[in-house]
Amino acid sequence: MTDRRVALVTGASSGIGRAVAERLLHDGSEVVAVSRTAPERPIASPDGRAALHVLGDVSSEQDVARAVAEVGDRFGRLDAVVNSAGYTRYVAHEDLDGISVDDWHRILDVNVIGAWSVVKAAATLLDRSEDASVVNVSSMAGIRVGGSSLPYAVSKAALNQLTRTLARALGPRGIRVNAVAPGFVDTPWTSDYQDRRAQVVEIAPLRRAATPADVAEAVVLLLGARYVTGEILLVDGGLSLVD
Repeated sequence: MTDRRVALVTGASSGIGRAVAERLLHDGSEVVAVSRTAPERPIASPDGRAALHVLGDVSSEQDVARAVAEVGDRFGRLDAVVNSAGYTRYVAHEDLDGISVDDWHRILDVNVIGAWSVVKAAATLLDRSEDASVVNVSSMAGIRVGGSSLPYAVSKAALNQLTRTLARALGPRGIRVNAVAPGFVDTPWTSDYQDRRAQVVEIAPLRRAATPADVAEAVVLLLGARYVTGEILLVDGGLSLVD
């Protein structure tokens, strides 16, 4: 058992998920970091506390159940879930032949069904918390037409609706469910898209791309907002304000 808040973060080996895990550790939480691959370096806070890392794929119900069981066995509680695991393929929306049915299944399995599976598995532990909160990492592509591929955009729109539906379903149990919807973020995923990055920097009102730390800050904001649920928070530097 622990007196610290306990958070489960998926997709935590790099990018947004890692930034969220590091921020929560820094703020004093115990963190269980779940990802398909091990991080290149340990996820740790400045005071030397490290995340408990669990290898697992959120599209596998068995992996999800095992990760949540480890949370219960190790800490005996769970206060926050951040669904940051994601998958995409970079294919132009008009290239209908460039996306296969298998691509659709993989993207939906990770981005939507994976988030659902994590919340479902974690709900009993979250019930024990006096301040239970879930934040899903969605995308601006789920709100406006865009994104790395057509199925990716559809998956994020579905994740937004899942967020709102779960917020209504779990609210009576004291579990809040919200989402952040980033625009362009500097991550390993976007490192090859410098033309798009330059365009965002030119037209976004804040004149820069987001960093993973920017998104982590928004995640922490929603985790701590005790009377907010069912919201999709854009984290796009005002990019959605531009026609």
